[in-house]
Amino acid sequence: MAQFILASGSPRREDLLSRAGYDFKVKPAEVEEWPPGKYPFRELCMANAALKAREVSAQYPEAVVLGADTLVGLGGRIMGKPNDIEDAISMLERLSGRVHEVCTGVCICCGTAEQVFFEVAWVRFRDFGKDLIKDYMKRVNVMDKAGAYAIQEQGEMLVDKVEGPFDNVVGLPMAQVSGELEQFGILPNRT
Repeated sequence: MAQFILASGSPRREDLLSRAGYDFKVKPAEVEEWPPGKYPFRELCMANAALKAREVSAQYPEAVVLGADTLVGLGGRIMGKPNDIEDAISMLERLSGRVHEVCTGVCICCGTAEQVFFEVAWVRFRDFGKDLIKDYMKRVNVMDKAGAYAIQEQGEMLVDKVEGPFDNVVGLPMAQVSGELEQFGILPNRT
């Protein structure tokens, strides 16, 4: 079986793959992601995922490499990771009381074989104000998270409803990822 590498330093993605039973090595890609505006929303997620996977795959051409990118979209605007605390507060204020889209782009490659796809979920936030935002930000480090929140960390403070795969909002649509990994001969351990 080929070596499986996660081209991401995201502890959330590591956790999802580990819980699903996969053995893998972590090798975060060292690339600069395409900025918002370079591609439309969903294409941007896939382009950044491919950028990451291809960079690591060039170093490990015999391995199966998975790269991913998760973005939040609201009203045609893309929200990546916040630039600073003020940006994080602004993002959460804009998301309050509204439904937003979470898109995760995934690229799995091995040598010249490549599969790129995306999954979408819609998240409805409760209506909340600055006090709740400040309380949430005391409990959760939001700086490395698209949209300035982590659904799996105190998400009940913010989230009213999720339509679509919950794990996609966390960072990897595992049902689709598992099916694609199987095509590359990567199977979870069932012990």
